[in-house]
Amino acid sequence: MDVPEYDLPGESIAQRPVEPRHAARLLVSLDPTDPVEHRHVFDLPGLLGEGDVLVINTTKVLPARLRLHKRSGGAAEVMLLEPEGAGGVDSPCWTALVRPGRRLPPGTVLLADGQELVEVGEEVGEGTRRVRFLPDVPVSQLLESAGTVPLPPYIHQSLAEPGRYQTVYADRLGSVAAPTAGLHLSHEVLAACTARGVVIAQVDLAVGLGTFRPLSATQVEEHVMHRERYQVPVTTMAACRAARRVVAVGTTTVRALESAAATGNLAGDTRLYIHGAYRFQVVDVLLTNFHQPRSSLLVLLEAFCGPRWRELYDTALAEGYRFLSFGDAMLVGRAT
Repeated sequence: MDVPEYDLPGESIAQRPVEPRHAARLLVSLDPTDPVEHRHVFDLPGLLGEGDVLVINTTKVLPARLRLHKRSGGAAEVMLLEPEGAGGVDSPCWTALVRPGRRLPPGTVLLADGQELVEVGEEVGEGTRRVRFLPDVPVSQLLESAGTVPLPPYIHQSLAEPGRYQTVYADRLGSVAAPTAGLHLSHEVLAACTARGVVIAQVDLAVGLGTFRPLSATQVEEHVMHRERYQVPVTTMAACRAARRVVAVGTTTVRALESAAATGNLAGDTRLYIHGAYRFQVVDVLLTNFHQPRSSLLVLLEAFCGPRWRELYDTALAEGYRFLSFGDAMLVGRAT
């Protein structure tokens, strides 16, 4: 099948998040036979109720972008992608994007404020390199002092408040990009959902840059999905099994839940590629942002709600909704 795409005007790409978080607009289409509703995220509690389980991804974005320099003084940048081995975030070796790659042969040492920080290693595929941290200090500590949170390349303005690219419930470092649907949720909205009898459940999926890369394949089936680490607590799966409706906040939450259901493993690495006639086992409703053309996120949305995604996107563009990471959101029901 063809890769889903549409024309996204540059002026529709949000450069700044709205304040407060829950003031973002919310396009609602829970039933394809009903008219689309134009609401706001602060209306979410009134759209949910007793028996619903709202599942959030509590991953936290790493300060994964390192602006460094060579011994000669030349500028360099390391964008961390994934730790190697069992050490997690504090593993000394990572897969990374390195710039300018051609001028950084294996063995090049990069510095931050005069301190040797990273040694660049060999290529490991798809334009990535292996890098090794040199100081005998936890990597998470080094990143807090030397790194910055990476914003998507279509965001051309820096954030006055870097924490605005984190969810209010982020608690476990591991992602190099935010689970952006969750950026809309506030403590007030979550408390109001709980007051209405909604169960708030958690998963953890470390979001990689591959999530947001456009598909290079001409057909959906030809795409090779990137790997991401996930963890689904036993209590979350139990709550989902007992739920009237499972409402996933973001495509990353969908991947975590459906990976656990498909494999029977509540934790591990997943390459689950949701597309076409995929049979969803867990998620009934999806709260999600408006995604880039030709992205695996849009492919997932098409699998979830069917071809009506085009009508919903056309409506959102015509009504002035804001798109991508800092944009507005939609609440959509599963097609089957």
